Amino acid sequence: MNQPLTRHLIIYVRQDCHLCEDMVDDVRRWCGNKAFRLDIRDVDDSCETRRRYGTKVPVLLLDGVEICCYYLNPHALEAAL
Repeated sequence: MNQPLTRHLIIYVRQDCHLCEDMVDDVRRWCGNKAFRLDIRDVDDSCETRRRYGTKVPVLLLDGVEICCYYLNPHALEAAL
């Protein structure tokens, strides 16, 4: 029996960022019962992520592809699926 493919969402955030908290809440609501794995990562944990996404937090990636930053764009996320 084939298992449904679990998509991987990553949100890069920064401590004490209200936009980051909002996006995490919005993505959790959007995901609901859908088959997504959600990782929340601190953008400042590595030089590479800080260089790549540091000025764009929060930033949402789906399966490694950047979907949106600053706020959840459900239309962009749906289009990426």
